[in-house]
Amino acid sequence: MKTYALMAALLVSGASAAGTLVVAGSGEPVTLESGNAHDSVSMLVQRQIYDRLIGVKPGTAELAPGLATSWKPNATATSWTFTLRRNVKFHDGTPFNADAAVFNLRRWWDKNDPNGLRDAGRLFTVVPDFLGGYKGEKNAVVKDVVKVGEYAVRVDLTRPNTVFPVQMSASYWGMSSPTAVKAQGARYGTPAGTAVGTGPFMFRSWVTGDRVTLAANRTYWGVKPRVDALIVRNIKDPSQRLNELRAGTVDIASDLQPDDLKAIQADKNLVLYRRPSFNLGYLGLNNRNEYLKHPKVRQAISLAINRRAIVDAFWYGLGTTDTSILPPALKWATSSRVPADYPFDPAAAKKLLAEAGYPNGFSIDLWYMPITRSYFPNPKASAEAMAADLADVGIRVTLRTSDWAKYLEDLFAGRLSMYQIGLIGDYGDPDYFYGALYNPTSTNDIGWNAPEVGTLLEQARAGLTREARAQAYARVHELTYAAGYRLPIVHSQSVAAARTYVKGWVLSPFSSEPYNTVSLVGKK
Repeated sequence: MKTYALMAALLVSGASAAGTLVVAGSGEPVTLESGNAHDSVSMLVQRQIYDRLIGVKPGTAELAPGLATSWKPNATATSWTFTLRRNVKFHDGTPFNADAAVFNLRRWWDKNDPNGLRDAGRLFTVVPDFLGGYKGEKNAVVKDVVKVGEYAVRVDLTRPNTVFPVQMSASYWGMSSPTAVKAQGARYGTPAGTAVGTGPFMFRSWVTGDRVTLAANRTYWGVKPRVDALIVRNIKDPSQRLNELRAGTVDIASDLQPDDLKAIQADKNLVLYRRPSFNLGYLGLNNRNEYLKHPKVRQAISLAINRRAIVDAFWYGLGTTDTSILPPALKWATSSRVPADYPFDPAAAKKLLAEAGYPNGFSIDLWYMPITRSYFPNPKASAEAMAADLADVGIRVTLRTSDWAKYLEDLFAGRLSMYQIGLIGDYGDPDYFYGALYNPTSTNDIGWNAPEVGTLLEQARAGLTREARAQAYARVHELTYAAGYRLPIVHSQSVAAARTYVKGWVLSPFSSEPYNTVSLVGKK
């Protein structure tokens, strides 16, 4: 009897480990090099290839051991020591240890590090965006990275930071093989090269415009993949993603349209999933523009857009609108002195435009995203609705878009005047949203920086209690609301679906999750 039971267990295990999982991505990665991308498609693939020092528990924002088994601050939180996991190897067989961790941390942080590949266009902008700046810069959070043992690393900071471990759990900080980075040089993380981490899946190929193919890492230190291979396909159109899911040519599809809910629920071969709301979709206004530099013009635009009607029309009950860049789960870090929602008042908007010197309005470009995201599942249609609202008060809008990589490049370079964009939280703290959008180094797109905001963000990072941090964040909320350069439109749940044979898919509140827990029992 025991023999039969063992055989049955092996058969079940073999079935769950077989097959190729095909995921419909909502675009193409920008890069597969850790620390060098902000976009969620890159993050989706990178989460499969790389591990970070600190991870999160599946389906939550709660910290969990990753390549570090523990982390500990000194008494003032100006230094953090990470104890590293032993017996872990990169996909190329080289060991993960303190030398590898220091290699990665230094190449991101130190502009002069020879392994940073800056001459090949690597910018690692997540360092200034979330850690204040690069080595030696005035606002840099990191002071030094020190190996303190074969499996221990200490990161010294320029000032107290109680949020540092949460920041390091973000998917940006995946550990790459030093050997692979050195060997590949400028090709590393590109379609012409490779990407080598310690994660549950190993890079195999990247066919530009089509797919990234990964293979299971059978020696993975964590939960071993339950499939043989993983393919992430580039399918920008959400309708096509759903059609292919219904046809069975893909197994999982995310960032579907909210109005697809009924069709998914009616299909006996599909299971509906909702990703928890932990995001923001907003309208960015660039201070460099001759019109948008006027506070009354920005206020007029805010009053002219009927956010609630737009969210009702395009998010089908899955979106909420308010005056905060923070998702509802982080409401503790907002100010009660800021109105809960924006008023819709076209008459007041016209009055403000006249007071600003534009009684007949003006013409301006509005850039809409070329790909869908949970925060803008139908970017063109929602942009058209915004344009119609603005036209009603005399602001004549020309809609424009471009390739996603070019869109992001122009946005971060401050070349777009008025534009749609958003972000999905990548770690579970208000610092992610406030830091990503209002750090002194992350406001080039809007051409506005307030020193007081930067000081308050530092105070919040150094706060030893939630109450102390909440006070600083409340003031940030008040200042940024008054400035009006980033106008919140929506916080939304996103629609996802899978074939019924997909088991073990646990959706993260962040943009994506590793797929090592997913199995395909019964897939034909």
